[in-house]
Amino acid sequence: MMTDPIADMLARVRNAALAQHASTRIPASKLKHSIAKILKDAGYIADVRLDESPITKRPELVVALKYDRDRSCAFQGIRRVSRPGRRVYVHHNQIPRVLSGLGTSILSTSHGLMTDTEARRRKVGGELVCEVW
Repeated sequence: MMTDPIADMLARVRNAALAQHASTRIPASKLKHSIAKILKDAGYIADVRLDESPITKRPELVVALKYDRDRSCAFQGIRRVSRPGRRVYVHHNQIPRVLSGLGTSILSTSHGLMTDTEARRRKVGGELVCEVW
């Protein structure tokens, strides 16, 4: 039984990037798909698509990773902030800046998942899901 599927997703993406794989497969959910779309829009991954597992016939996310010419990954780190044992909620004026604004935070708000810059612009707070830099 998996207690934190978001942390599992982030670990799979991080491990695939460290091993310099072209893509990785993750069990699908709406929340994971939204996080992957935000990572794609921010430029940290190349592509994300919904596919069916050839073995279990269950839906999976196929995340294509993005690399530079020298095969270094588009992101340096990815970290889960709010965990099942310790939820982290922030007000719109207390959203932390990742690496002085060079990174991105993903928040779960009442208006859906969004990046830290969009949450500040809309003046909405929420649960701080993860940070990418």
